[in-house]
Amino acid sequence: MKTLAIIGAGHLGQQIAHLALNDKHYGKIVFFDDIILDDVVNGHPVIGKTSDVIQAFSSQLFDELIIGIGYKHLQVRKSFFEKFKGQIPFGKIVHSSSYLDCTTIVKPGCIIYPKCILDANVTIESNTILNLATTISHDSVIGENCFLSPRVAIAGFVNVGDMCILGINSTVIDNLSITSQTQIGGAGLVIKNIERAGLYVGNPVRFIREKI
Repeated sequence: MKTLAIIGAGHLGQQIAHLALNDKHYGKIVFFDDIILDDVVNGHPVIGKTSDVIQAFSSQLFDELIIGIGYKHLQVRKSFFEKFKGQIPFGKIVHSSSYLDCTTIVKPGCIIYPKCILDANVTIESNTILNLATTISHDSVIGENCFLSPRVAIAGFVNVGDMCILGINSTVIDNLSITSQTQIGGAGLVIKNIERAGLYVGNPVRFIREKI
């Protein structure tokens, strides 16, 4: 089976490694990390820093790459994806317990955690994470470099822009658009379009501040 390289040997990277191996998507994991310099993390070798990724791929030390950097550093996550896109093939993980309609599109670099449901004509753009039990109804699009927390619920005909964070148990009703670089707090309810980037919380959500 293929070897997966994960950028980031922290908690998220370790979760991704667990999913990749236990759900039998890959046969081996290697890490790259600029901060964690241990030789081995949870039994998986750290074979270099991010500056070593291209050389390691050229040396056939791994087959595909995934970014294991989470919602607190979405700009870093995006930067690494753009840096290596076109040079190294990105993998993706769709857990076998999730349901995806045959018309669903999941692009490279994505991780779909267990028990997610993706309905007809849903598109998940590159380098996006859908955490446990997220549900996305028909004809909705989730942009690049997004992070959806556990049990997010999105109705039909919703468009979520790039680099958005949707907190645990947040809900978006149908026929809405959320602009890029928006964060929805935990249990937030979105009932109208969000056109101004920033942090929104509450039921229904209200604008709190500009930067996420």
